[in-house]
Amino acid sequence: MLRVRCLRGGSRGAEAAHYIGWRLGRAFTGWVQRSLQSTQAATASQNTCAADVNKVTSPVPKDCPVCSYNEWDPLEEVIVGRAENACVPPFSVEVKANTYEKYWGFYQKFGGQNFPKDHVKKAIAEIEEMCNILKREGVIVKRPDPIDWSVKYKTPDFESTGMYAAMPRDILLVVGNEIIEAPMAWRARFFEYRAYRRIIKDYFNSGAKWTTAPKPTMADELYDQDYPIRSVEDRHKLAAQGKFVTTEFEPCFDAADFIRAGRDIFVQRSQVTNYMGIEWMRRHLAPDYRVHVISFKDPNPMHIDATFNIIGPGLVLSNPDRPCHQIELFKKAGWTVIHPPVPLIPDDHPLWMSSKWLSMNVLMLDEKRVMVDANETSIQKMFENLGISTIKVNIRHANSLGGGFHCWTCDIRRRGTLQSYFD
Repeated sequence: MLRVRCLRGGSRGAEAAHYIGWRLGRAFTGWVQRSLQSTQAATASQNTCAADVNKVTSPVPKDCPVCSYNEWDPLEEVIVGRAENACVPPFSVEVKANTYEKYWGFYQKFGGQNFPKDHVKKAIAEIEEMCNILKREGVIVKRPDPIDWSVKYKTPDFESTGMYAAMPRDILLVVGNEIIEAPMAWRARFFEYRAYRRIIKDYFNSGAKWTTAPKPTMADELYDQDYPIRSVEDRHKLAAQGKFVTTEFEPCFDAADFIRAGRDIFVQRSQVTNYMGIEWMRRHLAPDYRVHVISFKDPNPMHIDATFNIIGPGLVLSNPDRPCHQIELFKKAGWTVIHPPVPLIPDDHPLWMSSKWLSMNVLMLDEKRVMVDANETSIQKMFENLGISTIKVNIRHANSLGGGFHCWTCDIRRRGTLQSYFD
């Protein structure tokens, strides 16, 4: 999943509504307040929530291959992305806002062309080995179709080339037996869904639900064309003010900004996920699921799972460099908050679309098994101290393309049932 990090998640609803409304302007205030108050009402009223939990919902068909409610139930089937034909996205305003300044020259020079071939070749080999290890662990692995991402395309509103199908977590969100296709926010990712359509049609024909969120036009109005970022200080200041490169012109979101814990789903407003996108998801998933907006001290938020990664019932990894502003919500619910150790990846390793904190972007095979980078011995020790066995895989070159194990996968089926962990 594309991870561009810092560079590249009481009455909370009332505070959030006041803050967001002030930032987005008077014309937008009423809508935001109603949306977030509705979300907060579902969170704060525990008696009502407890009643909702006891409601009977439509069961997932026994033979449906799609069923996943959280990030840690025993993994049975997964989609793993492809690095083949990966292209550097054109250096548009939304790409600039999500990448380090030191790489801007790289994007300006190579936008629309393939990533360095030798590097991609090594990434492909790493992901193949990852797939082999997953299969040996008893997991069914599906892969998207290879596509030529260098082909130029044009809509009435923009033109671009593509990027890749490396990070299924960015575009696909599984909630129960439903696969939700995210609309995305980068123009280079507009047609990324094409690589997954064969697989999703197969799941649909086998009984799964299939939803595509409203596709944005990605017209100029969706982006702040003058978004003023250059230094980390600029990014911190803008993020603290609630200013992002994406506007509220139309709904947009990446699936990777959502993370699941049964009936409760957490999301961050980021450079690629706006409040309209969050509100679309909240309405779509209500009343069976509750969508909570959380935020972080993050200079450039994009995708939540290298900032906040839920790894078990009552257990969450929280990035010490990007603390969660609503962490008391989890502590009051009896959750254990763990701060992972500083990543060990060297400074000279290229991370064109990610940060070192991909070390915490792990994939849980179940509550007691985790897939973790073979080079990150510190976080391996952390998991082992928690009684979680580590499955070590080297994907260092794959990291450079923007993701860790959670990013490179989308869990299609986990053996478990819908539970509530916050009542």
